[in-house]
Amino acid sequence: MEERIALISIIVEDWDSVEDLNQLLHDYSEYIMGRMGLPCSDKGLNLISIAICADGDKISALSGKLGRLKGINTKTVYAKTGKKNDENT
Repeated sequence: MEERIALISIIVEDWDSVEDLNQLLHDYSEYIMGRMGLPCSDKGLNLISIAICADGDKISALSGKLGRLKGINTKTVYAKTGKKNDENT
């Protein structure tokens, strides 16, 4: 299966789910290219952005598992495939 690049946006509203979230990210760490977290303590939530490169099934599986955690909301955006940067110029 073809590798895809995607961004998974995560909003954490329930601190009790953080351990499970981190375990899932650890389980998929071989596919994660980068991770950025922004604490929003005054709002009672955290924002996390994950850049991932894997086949579509693995990306969907991770996103789905994260989204089923209590107090965790996710959205996944996939890069378009089959285009090279120099084709856009």
